[in-house]
Order: sequence, then structure tokens, then C-alpha cells
Amino acid sequence: MSRETGPIGIFDSGYGGLTVLSEIRALMPEYDYIYLGDNARAPYGSRSYERVYQFTLEAVKWFFRQGCRLVILACNTASAKALRTIQQIDLPTLDPDRRVLGVIRPTAESVSTLSQSGHIGVLGTEGTIYSGSYELEIRKLFPHITITGEACPMWAPLVENREYDKPGANYFIQQHLQKLFEKDPLIDTVILACTHYPLLMDKIALYLPKDTKVISQGRYVAESLRDYLWRHPEMDKKCSKQGSIYYFTTDSPERFEQEASIFLNEQISARRTDIEQKA
Repeated sequence: MSRETGPIGIFDSGYGGLTVLSEIRALMPEYDYIYLGDNARAPYGSRSYERVYQFTLEAVKWFFRQGCRLVILACNTASAKALRTIQQIDLPTLDPDRRVLGVIRPTAESVSTLSQSGHIGVLGTEGTIYSGSYELEIRKLFPHITITGEACPMWAPLVENREYDKPGANYFIQQHLQKLFEKDPLIDTVILACTHYPLLMDKIALYLPKDTKVISQGRYVAESLRDYLWRHPEMDKKCSKQGSIYYFTTDSPERFEQEASIFLNEQISARRTDIEQKA
């Protein structure tokens, strides 16, 4: 790997971004990737804008030190609370030739082809829902679409604590889906605006109205990234292509390796790293 090229960085506060990484690698296996989970400070969903921005910026700087020219925030909360500021304020100073992309815009772009009623439901963490980021992005593209959000603070912990396929998960899933459709019964398409939620898909399907479409982000983010690199050959040339993947965590690598098996169909090796800015 030369100094002029580097791997694509994939960031999440925990494990959920592995669902996005899996789809990206399936579509573009020839590229090199580095995945970083900030597990020591997860979850991000209920944290303030300032904290999420601070943590995410630290992660972006860490990726840049690893040689990444392109970083994907595979975390909805980080995309919602930190991406715009990093793109507009920090990147011009850090390195105007590098790029940081999120998962909200690619997901928003997919809704018009799927919804017949023009009514979209968004399920996510408190941070993602209360930021209004999905509503903002979707309305930019499709002003006629009605967006209704529902914060599901228990759903990601259900996955991370391996309760996602247990009977106890049903209550929390049914509760929030019921609330969502009470707000807007015309919803015919639901966005899973958290990368953990695909693991809850079987249970989510039990409580959705018939013929409701579900948007799981990984596929759309992967297709959007492939399209982005095709449209920006100058960035594609900066992405190294040896088919490698390295995993890092800010917490226990042993635990990361164990938990990652929930999201990936392979055994992995992880390393611990420290990304916090020192006073």
C-alpha cells in the first residue's frame, strides 16, 4: 500500500456498522477496509450533540492517521449529529482532499421508488430521531413525502445483549411499531435507521401491517458508495485494492471478536486502539 492510497474507513459506535460493512464488502470485495467500533463509549444514541461530534471527530482523525482517504460513518447517530459539521468545518482544515460520508443520504434517496402512499416511517435511536436528520434529507429530495419518526431506545441494546431473538424482545418491538402506525396509519415504507435493527427483522415483520416495505440500510449505502467512487475516479484512485480488512475497537478485542459473530458470517481478529484526544 503506497502513501498515496489507503483503505476505506468504516466507523460505528459499536457493532451495528458491521451490517453495513458486510454489504459493502459483498459489493466491492477488491477494496481494503478498516473497521473501527468505539465500543468503550457506546452507545451514542442518547448522548448530546457535542459529545457525539467530539467522539466522531476523534474517530475521523484516527482513520486519517491510518492512511484512509475516505471514511464512512456507518452510524446513524454520528451521521445525524456530527457529519455536517465535520464536512463543512473540520475537513477543510484537516485535509480538503479527504472525504467523510454518512448513511442518511443514501437511505433517503431510496424511499421514492419504494413508497406508493408517500408516507414513510423512520425507526431509530433517540439521537437520530430527535435530530430530524431523516426528515431534512428526505424533504430536500422529495418535498411531498410525509415522514414520521419513532425513537426505539431499547432496540439496539436488545441486539448488543443477544436478546434480539428472545421472546422478551417482542414486547419492545410491538410497542414501538404500534406507536409509529398510530401516528400515521398511511405509512407503507419503514426505514430501519439504525444499523443494529436488521438483526431484529424477523420480529419486526411479525408486527408490520401487510405489504409494508422495510428499508435496511446496508444495501443502499453499499450501492451509493459504489456509485460515488464511479462518479469520483480521483477518489477511487486513492482507495487501495488488495481485498484486506482490519478490525479495531476501543474496548476489549476479545469481546469484539465474540460479538461480531452476530453480525458477520465469519470469525475475525480485532485489535484494541485508543482514539480519545488527550488534554
